[in-house]
Amino acid sequence: MFIQTEATPNPATLKFLPGQNVLGQGAMEFRSPDAAANAPLAQALLAIEGVEAVMYGGDFVSVTKREMDWAHLKPAILGTIMEHFASGAPLLTEGDAAVEDHGGEFYDPADAETVATIKELIETRVRPAVAGDGGDIVFKGFRDGVVFLAMKGACSGCPSSTATLRNGIENLLRHFVPQVKSVEPA
Repeated sequence: MFIQTEATPNPATLKFLPGQNVLGQGAMEFRSPDAAANAPLAQALLAIEGVEAVMYGGDFVSVTKREMDWAHLKPAILGTIMEHFASGAPLLTEGDAAVEDHGGEFYDPADAETVATIKELIETRVRPAVAGDGGDIVFKGFRDGVVFLAMKGACSGCPSSTATLRNGIENLLRHFVPQVKSVEPA
């Protein structure tokens, strides 16, 4: 098995591509062993000293590190991913958490049509681009013309995430949805 790696805009995160389907659709992020209780690969990766977070995407696994050098972490991460996929073990076990957490969304029911348009734009135009960088983005809310989004994976804590929100996503949403005034991190 050959696993490719790609740099992301976040220097603390690398994207690992095993050359096969990982999650299919959506994304799942794990920041602790408890959160990864039903995700054996994520649990094994989080057990590697220096690994801070793991995210499953459609065809990739992104790994975020603490203050360590990739040269020391990368071989252990590659070995763990290779071993997992070669074993045929499931990515998720019984009691899986939902792939996408839509809980905690907030918006006025009168804005439901606007929110539906915002979500569709995020799903069709923003998420694929963000996934290309090893991350994910989730709608959290809409209030008084402000869209609240949560960044995950490589995008969480990325130095350019604020620019992505402000310049890229905000401009896109404002172009298609005149009710949008700004975009803020949730």
